[in-house]
Amino acid sequence: MTKHLISLISLGAVVAVSGPVEARTVEMIKYGDFENWVTRPIKESAIIGGKTKNVYEIGPNATIPGDRPYTNSGGSPWATSNVMAKVMGVTKTSNAVYPDERSAGNRCAKLTSHMETCKAAGVINVDVMVAGSIFLGKMLEPIKNTKNPYSKMEMGIPFTKRPAALRYDYRLVVPSGAGRVYSSGFGAKKQLAGTDKAEVLVLLQRRWEDADGNIFAKRVGTGRELLGRSTSGWVNNHILKINYGDITSTPGYKPFMGLIPEAKSYYARNSRGQMVPVKEVGWDDASATPTHVILMMSSGSGEPYTATPDMTFWVDNVGFVY
Repeated sequence: MTKHLISLISLGAVVAVSGPVEARTVEMIKYGDFENWVTRPIKESAIIGGKTKNVYEIGPNATIPGDRPYTNSGGSPWATSNVMAKVMGVTKTSNAVYPDERSAGNRCAKLTSHMETCKAAGVINVDVMVAGSIFLGKMLEPIKNTKNPYSKMEMGIPFTKRPAALRYDYRLVVPSGAGRVYSSGFGAKKQLAGTDKAEVLVLLQRRWEDADGNIFAKRVGTGRELLGRSTSGWVNNHILKINYGDITSTPGYKPFMGLIPEAKSYYARNSRGQMVPVKEVGWDDASATPTHVILMMSSGSGEPYTATPDMTFWVDNVGFVY
């Protein structure tokens, strides 16, 4: 294992597991027990109230005050949908991922969907629907607009292993009778049919870059599921199997597990330091070695700025199964 991978995976947390896969060990992702958090007290601009609000990040216990752009600290591979934005000189925060206690002294991550508002009479009147998400990668601060949200996220980290599954604990509350809402901050809010679902995805990719700095990828492994029913409590040691190669003809395949359409590509930084879309161009051989892993857990599964208000998804103890 390379030094880079050792810095991302806590190898000390290797335990026996059981489940519908043949694996026998779990390697916890660093900070994947969600016991440690960075707290960022940020004072918003006076024109929108001037309140100091806490923005949380997954990393070593620390307090970082002020409206400074955040970069992952303590070797944490995790980023969140929590952000500090600066639009036309106005500082605004958004926080939909929180530390929470599932029991005394035992923390987890709480992901929520809610409407983020920014109002100042005669100047600003913006409502943005936010789904709480955590992912392996980086969020690029400060956020300056709501255009093309994927371009503001460096999605995925270097990774060359071939896990059999992802294991995690979760709890889900789906508001009864609630619909979905679309609101990007521009134009009228839209009420949509149906109820949103929480989502967990693991995508293993083999990426390469061409002479012009474009990044392409083939899909090596796929694990993706939607969770739409409230649980009676915590579901422990839940297993999301990772299937390798072209899975379109395999039992259980659903369209949302397919290749990422170019218009919805996630972004990564190329060798020139530029943020560019990662274009998935096909399925890789089932025996291929990946170069990167995309892992995301979210209280929403629809288009950007679309969610079911008050959908709440708690997650804990996230690790790869081998």
